[in-house]
Amino acid sequence: MSNGVTRLASAALMPLADAVACLTSGVSPVAEDGRPIHAALGFTAARDVIAERDWPEATTALRDGWAVAADDVIGASAYAPILLTAPPVWVEAGEALPDGACTVLPPEALEGRAFVADAPPGDGARRRGEDLKAGACLLAAGTRIVPRHLLTLGAAGRDAVPVRVPRIGLVATGRASLVAALLSALIAADGAASTEVMAAGDDPDALAAAIRAVRADAVFVLGGTGPGRTDHSVAALARAGAVAAHGIALRPGETAAIGRADGCPVLLLPGRPEAALAVYLALGRPLVSALTGARPPEPATATLLRKVTATIGVSDVVFVRRAAEGIEPLGGVDLALSRLAEADGAILVEPEREGYPEGATCEVLPL
Repeated sequence: MSNGVTRLASAALMPLADAVACLTSGVSPVAEDGRPIHAALGFTAARDVIAERDWPEATTALRDGWAVAADDVIGASAYAPILLTAPPVWVEAGEALPDGACTVLPPEALEGRAFVADAPPGDGARRRGEDLKAGACLLAAGTRIVPRHLLTLGAAGRDAVPVRVPRIGLVATGRASLVAALLSALIAADGAASTEVMAAGDDPDALAAAIRAVRADAVFVLGGTGPGRTDHSVAALARAGAVAAHGIALRPGETAAIGRADGCPVLLLPGRPEAALAVYLALGRPLVSALTGARPPEPATATLLRKVTATIGVSDVVFVRRAAEGIEPLGGVDLALSRLAEADGAILVEPEREGYPEGATCEVLPL
């Protein structure tokens, strides 16, 4: 049993790989949107972002101290102090060095009017362009913008960056509101923006109208995918557009469906939290990535602390919890909400496998 209904034979279900290909077929990254750098966090760079200037723009002090020409103080020590002909210049960290200076000596290097220490050229200073060179690529197209990128973007004089911000419409049936907040957060974490959740009840005509009314780059419908008497999401999608597949070889989440409405990709997710989350990871996230144009991240791997079993012919999502030694499998189908809340990742068992043994290295999908 799964999602309250009897599973169909795996042969009657669309393979997950085929479902992903069908759902993302013809989907292109959305148009770019120029945003101030602070408002671009979390979104995907639409094209390469190039530095427009050197940074620093002049030789700059890395510490507080005395700005000197290194050649003027060669050999200076307590036993052989060097008296300068002109008063030395004090600089604060971050200030540009005066003309002719290339080194910053610490405060104790000066005793009276004589230097008692030397330093090589460039010591305590950053030369022009050592942090960034004009023309350097700050962000490659497809890169998710994270806080550390603000350092180089600001230093390079970029006030705004071109990003892609897909809009994902969320339509919730009467019993799926619990999942909507979770999906909104996941969508945002993956670099898209979710619209306000549209509650449409369980009436097929109302659901169809809601699907047609959403103005977004993709639509997710939560709940109503099974054969229950109040499950009308698939019929609603058929009225709003076309159903490409109902029934995916994915556990949990076999009752998921995919299709189109007015040319917009539509994903129907089961209402049960663990099934909805599995379908998002396996189908929703690839769709969001196709819309953002994000580059695939480097896969994260970890060692299984216990074996997991799976069913041949079906892609199994197993939720996991990270530990110091590896990942602990929590389960998948019919996973209790309290256990699901402990998960911080998941593994996807391919349909040709019966599972993974304890100690296996697995790719972990982040949550």
